[in-house]
Amino acid sequence: MAKALVVVESPAKAKTINKYLGRDFKVVASMGHIRDLPKSKLGVDVENDFAEEYESIASRKKVIKELKDAAKEASDIYVATDPDREGEAIGWHLAQELGGKRKKIHRLTFNEITKRAVQEALNHPRTIDEKMVAAQRARRVLDRLVGYKISPLLWDKVRRGLSAGRVQSVALKLVTDREREIEKFVPEEYWNIFARLAGSQPPEFDAKLFKQNGEAIRVTNEEQSKAVLAGLEEATWIVSSVTTKERKRNAPAPFITSKLQQSARFPVKKTMMLAQQLYEGIELPGLGVDGPVGLITYMRTDSVRVAGEALAAVRDHVKRSFGDDYLPEKPNIFKSKADAQDAHEAIRPTSLDHDPDAVKPYL
Repeated sequence: MAKALVVVESPAKAKTINKYLGRDFKVVASMGHIRDLPKSKLGVDVENDFAEEYESIASRKKVIKELKDAAKEASDIYVATDPDREGEAIGWHLAQELGGKRKKIHRLTFNEITKRAVQEALNHPRTIDEKMVAAQRARRVLDRLVGYKISPLLWDKVRRGLSAGRVQSVALKLVTDREREIEKFVPEEYWNIFARLAGSQPPEFDAKLFKQNGEAIRVTNEEQSKAVLAGLEEATWIVSSVTTKERKRNAPAPFITSKLQQSARFPVKKTMMLAQQLYEGIELPGLGVDGPVGLITYMRTDSVRVAGEALAAVRDHVKRSFGDDYLPEKPNIFKSKADAQDAHEAIRPTSLDHDPDAVKPYL
């Protein structure tokens, strides 16, 4: 009996998904993009509506042959690449290579690699989103035009080996402008004066001098600071008033990609590599789990939205673990920015059953 073919990007992702689908499916990896613009020429016809000239990536030719052989034997073909424009474009290129006139390509998308999410995607397959593919193709053409046209100009006018890019050049301009502002800045010397005070009861506390004789004070050099200190040594210290304030701090919004990168405090490339591994699946042999487990939702998102079933699971966990006193009447709802694409929910754990301390030894 022929099996259904499911194509994903990476072997790790294939291994995780395979355990959820069973024997009726064959899950294979494309190893990322299989086609691209040629390296030896522009590959974009600017006189003909910017038509692209795609070719198979040399290092993927063996993979493409294996995929085509598997597709011939398959009862159905599913593309389960990542749910963003790059994943959609990979799916489109796969459809061009594997589909032909005889085979229809089904598109599967899920925000997390869990049994429930994969099964839900299988129950509701769709076609390739041509608009999302067009967005990726336009981005690729812009990258090629900027890099291919401007980089040689830099070699001629500045120095060989330099490169230009759609994002790179703009980022470099921002960094350069900021550096010039820093160079123009004239530093001014200033001093802060603190006193370590002991009240009738411990602990001691620090107080900052900000007024002298009822007027704001600004100490700009060491000589002035010594004069102020000399006067303070003769002073009588009293607490004239105490103001008590209750402060409320709102819970932070769920992670989007940029906030994850900031909080991780790793280089961006390392952060996204680790997040990709957590998304695609980690082996947890000591926790009684068979095969790799996807631990977080898709990590490329600008949305702070959290799925309803995830919110319900969190509220149930809080109630069981900490009691009703720690459970608000309503869940916190955050609004995404006006220009957010909101294609995927925020980055979150896929399950509350995997305690961080228990998972840590396997990461």
